Amino acid sequence: MRTGVRCIQRYLFAKSAYNQFMETVRIVLVSDNHGDRKALEYLRQTYAGYDYFVHCGDSEMPIAELDGFICVRGNNDFPLGNNAPDQTILEAGGHRIYICHGHMDFLSYFHYEPMAKRAKARGCDTVFFGHVHKYSDDIVEGVRLLNPGSMRHNRDASPPSYMLVYIDADGIRAQRMEYIPAGRTGKGTWLDKLIGWLSRL
Repeated sequence: MRTGVRCIQRYLFAKSAYNQFMETVRIVLVSDNHGDRKALEYLRQTYAGYDYFVHCGDSEMPIAELDGFICVRGNNDFPLGNNAPDQTILEAGGHRIYICHGHMDFLSYFHYEPMAKRAKARGCDTVFFGHVHKYSDDIVEGVRLLNPGSMRHNRDASPPSYMLVYIDADGIRAQRMEYIPAGRTGKGTWLDKLIGWLSRL
């Protein structure tokens, strides 16, 4: 009995020490800015001290202009000669993260089981993806699926968005951030609502 107690005590001590010395990994997660260069520059300047910048595709920008970002290629990036990979993997804070745009990884909008299974097959417990222009934080097939929404327009008429991701000993925390460029109110315009309606057809 005493041996069991000592083992538990050692485990708790080791865990406490790990928690104390593990630094928080800070990630800026963005997708679908569709040519809005000012949006990415805003992120670079605002979060200059963060550990990773991740772009989930449809930047509609040459790869040379995505310096500093871990990026993948979206369905609208092909005509620009963007030679970013279709998928990539990031290992951070004890987690293995599958990064993709999404258009090649799930069968239809909001049916993410194939993407989650693909991530698991690659030993990943988390997915960063874009494409749907809607902020979301879900768990499917035991895999955490994080979508920052679009920095250009969201199809649910919510303000343009990105995500801050924090990884520490307690796990992964995601925070929605709104991006409201100068001259915009942050409310969905009639065009945003029309695009959202058309996307559901």
